[in-house]
Amino acid sequence: MSEVFLRRLTPALMPFVRRQQDYRILSIHRPLLELNKLLKELKPKGLITEWLPETTEALLDLKLKIPTVIVDTDFCYPGVVSIDVDDQAVGREAARAFIQAGFRSFACLGNGMPYSDQRIEGFQEALQNENAPCSVHTEAGFEDTRYSESFIRPGARLKKWLEKIPKPAGIFAVHDPLGRFLCGACQQSGLEVPSDISVIGANNDPLVCGLTYPKLSSVSIPWNAVGEHAGEIMRRLTLGENISSDKPHLVPPAGVVLRHSANFLAVDDALLRRAMSYLSERMQDPVTVGGMCQELRVARRTLERKFREHYRSTPWEMLCQIRVNQAKQLLVETNHPVSLISDLCGFNDPERMAVVFKRVTGGTPSQFRQISGA
Repeated sequence: MSEVFLRRLTPALMPFVRRQQDYRILSIHRPLLELNKLLKELKPKGLITEWLPETTEALLDLKLKIPTVIVDTDFCYPGVVSIDVDDQAVGREAARAFIQAGFRSFACLGNGMPYSDQRIEGFQEALQNENAPCSVHTEAGFEDTRYSESFIRPGARLKKWLEKIPKPAGIFAVHDPLGRFLCGACQQSGLEVPSDISVIGANNDPLVCGLTYPKLSSVSIPWNAVGEHAGEIMRRLTLGENISSDKPHLVPPAGVVLRHSANFLAVDDALLRRAMSYLSERMQDPVTVGGMCQELRVARRTLERKFREHYRSTPWEMLCQIRVNQAKQLLVETNHPVSLISDLCGFNDPERMAVVFKRVTGGTPSQFRQISGA
């Protein structure tokens, strides 16, 4: 696999090493003949490989006759187990974040890969009831770059597309390098991020998101869960278990991590900015709408009207959504018990958290953690 994928999966594979499983690492970017030679020399009992166009099929054509797990694809091959992120759900998460922020204009920036099409499809599916435009642009030119490289310059087609999108707009870039590229393109086109264009990427890669200006918001992919699935399935395959390869094993995303490129504070209304800051900063505190109105010195009717007009929710519903988003991240990224997560997110009662969580997501916190593999 590539260095990027190795970085993502290594934390979850370490426990399997302690069970006396040894891993040899080969770069998937080596020439195929070289890979074939090295695999024959190493004689592994199993193969976990990243999916890459053409390369993966060429590896399978070598007919190594060993248990094989392909990570991050929903393409299925005979006798091979595929594990993938639920890419349609990734798109839906990004759309819901923009809808919750009150956007009426939406767009997607894709790269033509299979996962890109699926994420855009999920994004558009979540917008079906919004009666709002959603423009799609596919950006070529990334074929010769590695994941973390950033040197592609925006072309005239992209700049023209950005000019035509009604502002303010929420644009979903199907993965973080595209999001970083988009933020740079907006700057070169004289567009402010996030006031003119709000950007959400996907992967929540700290390297890419942290090096983007402004810092990139992103749909969180639970790579620990993906790596744990890969390690556990490989363990079972090497023990001779028969695991179905007819359908991919899908792992759901873990919500949107909001940073500077897309946040609820990017609104013209000063009162709404103050209100959202109040809710975000006091997420763990016992908040009441009456107390909030008193603190902000605003009539309750005025505040609720503004929330309905911009966010299509009440202040209380927005607070619940903020708390649930935080809970989703903690459920996937930590081993904290639900009772502790309830306290950290301001619910202060696991049963109360379960009720609100189910109302917002359709399932319980325990079900969400189980599905996400945390």
